[in-house]
Amino acid sequence: MANDDDASYAGALAELDSILGELEGADVDVDRLAERVARAAVLIAICRDRIGAARLQIDEVVAGLPADDER
Repeated sequence: MANDDDASYAGALAELDSILGELEGADVDVDRLAERVARAAVLIAICRDRIGAARLQIDEVVAGLPADDER
């Protein structure tokens, strides 16, 4: 991904899936192994950040809903 700050959850997940496919392959390039694992760690952090941000937005929406006795 060119700019990780703008990476989407779906894009990061797709790249993670691709890396996993590489690492599960029979012909894993040992010279690139550490690089790919490090990239996977960055992508996992991006996914966690996006999930956390979504959770906060959902909490805000739910907090703004009227209570059952207010309807």
